Amino acid sequence: MSGEKVKPTASSRTTTSDATQPRRRMAQNYLVIWVDGNIDENTKDCRNTLAQLRAAVSEVNVCATPEGCIEFLNELDDGKAFIISSGALGQHLVADIHGMAQVDAIYIFCGNKVRHEPWAKDWPKIRGVFTSIKPICESLKKVARECDHDSIPMSFVPKRTMEEGTTGSDQKNLDQLAPSYMYSVIFKDIVLEINDDDAKSIKALEIYCKQQNIPDAEINELKHKYHQKSPVWWYTREMFLYGMLNRGLRSLDMEAMSKLGFFIRSLHLQLALLHQEQSAEFEKSFTVYRGQGMSKEDFQNLLDSKGGLLSFNNFLSTSMEPKVGMRFVERAMKKNQDIVGVIFIMTIDQSKISTSNTPFAMIDEHSAVRGEKEILFTMHTVFRIVEMKQTAKNNLLWEVQLTITDDNDPQLSTLTNRIKEEVQGSNGWYQMGKLMLKVGHFDQAEELYQELLKNASTDSDRAFIYHMLGMLKNNQGKYPEAVRFYEKSLEIKRKTLPEDDASLANTYNNIGSVYDNMGEYLKALEFYQKARKIKEKSMSPDNPDLALIYNNIGGVYDNMGEYSKALAFYEKSLKIDEISLPPNHPSLATSYNNIGLVYNSMGEYSKALAFYEKALKIREISLPPTHPNLADSFNNIGGVYYSMGEYSKALAFYEKSHKIKEISLPPNHPSLATSYNNIGEVYRNMGKYSKALEFYEKSNKIWEISLPPNHSLLAISYNNIGLVYNNMSEYSKALSYLEKSLSIRQKSLPSTHPSIKKVMNSIAAVKKKL
Repeated sequence: MSGEKVKPTASSRTTTSDATQPRRRMAQNYLVIWVDGNIDENTKDCRNTLAQLRAAVSEVNVCATPEGCIEFLNELDDGKAFIISSGALGQHLVADIHGMAQVDAIYIFCGNKVRHEPWAKDWPKIRGVFTSIKPICESLKKVARECDHDSIPMSFVPKRTMEEGTTGSDQKNLDQLAPSYMYSVIFKDIVLEINDDDAKSIKALEIYCKQQNIPDAEINELKHKYHQKSPVWWYTREMFLYGMLNRGLRSLDMEAMSKLGFFIRSLHLQLALLHQEQSAEFEKSFTVYRGQGMSKEDFQNLLDSKGGLLSFNNFLSTSMEPKVGMRFVERAMKKNQDIVGVIFIMTIDQSKISTSNTPFAMIDEHSAVRGEKEILFTMHTVFRIVEMKQTAKNNLLWEVQLTITDDNDPQLSTLTNRIKEEVQGSNGWYQMGKLMLKVGHFDQAEELYQELLKNASTDSDRAFIYHMLGMLKNNQGKYPEAVRFYEKSLEIKRKTLPEDDASLANTYNNIGSVYDNMGEYLKALEFYQKARKIKEKSMSPDNPDLALIYNNIGGVYDNMGEYSKALAFYEKSLKIDEISLPPNHPSLATSYNNIGLVYNSMGEYSKALAFYEKALKIREISLPPTHPNLADSFNNIGGVYYSMGEYSKALAFYEKSHKIKEISLPPNHPSLATSYNNIGEVYRNMGKYSKALEFYEKSNKIWEISLPPNHSLLAISYNNIGLVYNNMSEYSKALSYLEKSLSIRQKSLPSTHPSIKKVMNSIAAVKKKL
């Protein structure tokens, strides 16, 4: 008897993209871990020490054991850790963690300095042995600033060549920036349009900072003195703003970026104003320097990008003094042997760029830190990487020649502009909400839309917001709530719009998508057909909105086992997408993915794999690395390998998929249950029955909470649990679960569906054994 992996669900397309919210991460680029077996937070001394540490670095975590510290470090998704260890635990702990890339600095905090200094000298990351917390806090402020300097987010653009045509004579540059660059550029454009009241924005930032444990003294200073100083002064001030902004842009944290939006806008505008005032100074080409440490991985990306492009995605601090850059890089190399030192030597010719988009200015007179002859560039300044060479003195110190440029990859520009169009809206915050959906930050988008709903002044605004909230709930797996929001939107629209208005078609389509996810395929088809009727009447036959409807109808037929009909609609959808979309657009990936699904269902595995791999290639280029659609691609490729009996390959892809889903989806999302089920199915086929049962039960628990009682996924779940009990010779339990599966299938599927016959055969076999 063969079990069932969950048939990959076709990616239905709503009128804005699908994705979900990553877990909350660090707000800064770093955190502190204090490791000591004698920590007692109930004592006054301990509370006082923690207060001092938190005044230096806002996020302080306490561990009683070295194992706890190592576990914490392994879970860090990004960023650096500063470790404070007791002397008693230090010697063994340092040996275990010193080689970890995420460990930036280590402090030994003990009662006997003489005892621990001799062994501590052997470890370069140890900043000293201390008997008092005060000098540790002073040092932490300094290393935090260094860490912020080296953590500036960059996107590397390798210059590759690809043969075109059969002759191989034509060469084409394939410059490709990372998705984080593209989405943060779109974010910047939206933020520069929003002109909210500063007081309101500072209040929202204050609430956010308190949630992130930013010291009250820093929050109050910003709150009470913001208008007494310039944005440049605040940016260069040693406080949370600089690090939080770097961190938000590097990890594409829409919440942090949105809260800092007013500050980003003010700083950009001040640089534009200063640039105009100083324009005479920049008429001739000149050179600036930036020194920093880079991880070996980032440095390798830089090496691979020679001749290509490098974008600094934050505001870029440089100096006209070479020694200032060298000071930074020497400090970085001294503290960490895993770091490669880089001196960027940047040639600036303002005739090569649009200075309205890329303003830069000398900021010494306005800075909180004087005397560095600093020139500050706005976000997303792009350079061509001209030359790279090791210095004669030190083979870990490199000089990298850059020239400023507006050059951009045409493919990327096309995709960026297309996504800009897709998030267009009448109001900057409406655009921000759509962008949050694009990058998969649903909880943050929900907070924003609820706020917009309170202040909505027209019915059309309210209808739009209800529509967007419906999309949120659909993507969070909260299907009944999604239907309720869509119906509220529909109710408002139908009062004022004709029955064939295109806006009604969008809502019909999205309601269809929810019913599709709930396994109510006939209802889904009814709503999709309503949307199709309106769109075919009002649109040209190659409109992308029609592709979206054809895709969704194809998905329903696929789920109903009508594969030839499904393939026909998917191919109609793909044909339009190939004409109307850039070649690396996420919707094109959805089309390839869904055609792969049908071939998989038809048992044509090599064809399925080819389409899945096309989809994955686009998604890796055009989506952030924790986007759920990437997880779907890994899951689907895993499914093909499973069907081909290559279980270890299947397991590897299923686990890749599951890792992304754990980061990006709420803990009870049905898609997480799909992962558990599929991993369980691989283990069952490998003969690891107790492990299979463990994963099946995790899966079943989520589906029972999140899905209607007659959903087809529950039928699969009961079927698989039944089969594993059969494998374990527990026949009564097996029969009970198989009969539950059959009952659901008989209610929800046509009587001729092959799944019904399959489960009936399984029941007959178990009864025979009984």
